[in-house]
Amino acid sequence: MIARSILAVSIRFTEDLLATSSGNPEVHAEFQASRSKDAAKMEEETATLPAEEVTEKASTVFHRDEHGLFLWDYQWRGHFKEVIGHMCELGEFAVLSKWTYKRACDGAIFINPRRIYLCRDGKNLTQPDGTLQRPLRATTMQGDRVALARSEYCKAGTECGFTVTLLESTDKKSPWYEISFDLIKTCLDFGVMKGTGQWRSGGYGRYEYAIVSEQKAERGKSKKQLAKESAEAAA
Repeated sequence: MIARSILAVSIRFTEDLLATSSGNPEVHAEFQASRSKDAAKMEEETATLPAEEVTEKASTVFHRDEHGLFLWDYQWRGHFKEVIGHMCELGEFAVLSKWTYKRACDGAIFINPRRIYLCRDGKNLTQPDGTLQRPLRATTMQGDRVALARSEYCKAGTECGFTVTLLESTDKKSPWYEISFDLIKTCLDFGVMKGTGQWRSGGYGRYEYAIVSEQKAERGKSKKQLAKESAEAAA
C-alpha cells in the first residue's frame, strides 16, 4: 500500500541564485532530447527561453513567460535527488542505494506547480537582476584550460514556494520506504548550506526555508503484514 503525504515549502534565497538553463535554444533542445522524448515538453521549455539571441554555449538563463521568471518543477526534484545521492554514498540508508535512488525519487517525489515563479516583495520578477561572469578552469591532457561562463542571477531576497507530494511505501524492504517527510527536510537543510542552481559549490543559491503546511498520511500496514496477521488469526 502507498500513503500520500503533502508538504508545502516556502523558500527565501540568502545568496544570489544563478540560472541553470542554456541560453542557446539549440544547445538546450539537444540537452533535453538526451533526457526526454516528450516533444511537447521540449517545445514548451524552448519557448520560454529569453527572446534575445544568446549564442555562447556556457551562458545560462532563467526561463520566463508573461508572468515572470520561474524554475521548473523538476529542478527542485533534481535538488532533492542530488542530496539523496550524497546520502547514499555516505551509507545513510538500509535499502536505498546509489543504484536505486534515482528511480525511487522519480516515482515517489512530485513537485507542484510545474512553473515555480520567482518573486520579491510579493511581486513576480520579470527580469534577472544582472549577469555574472566567472572563469571555468579544467586540467586536460593538453594542459590547463580556462573558459568564461556567464549566468543570469536573481539577488538574495528572492523567494519562491512549492508543494512536495510524497508517495510513501509501507513495505520496509522497498527503496521507497526510506523516502519520507524527514528525508525531504534533511534535503532542505542540506540546501541551506550548499544551495541550488549554477555554481552552488561557490556558495550561490543558498536559502532558508519554512514549512508552510504538511499533511502527513499514516502509512499503515503493508499487504504482507495484513496477510500474515490474517493467516495467524485463522490458525
